[in-house]
Amino acid sequence: MEIIYLLIPLSVILVGVIIWVFLWAIRSGQFDDLEGPAHRILMDDDSPRIPEADRESEEEQVKGER
Repeated sequence: MEIIYLLIPLSVILVGVIIWVFLWAIRSGQFDDLEGPAHRILMDDDSPRIPEADRESEEEQVKGER
């Protein structure tokens, strides 16, 4: 019976720590977008992404060939 005097405060402290970690996770944005990364994998992007600097140099080469 004396162990209950130790276990009840320990369980209250443990619940407090769990709530604090959960609130920290919410505030730091851990639960903002759960489905976005999974959908981005499935999106089909046929056009290659060319950096702006490379795109300008390609346009100049095409103009120079004409």
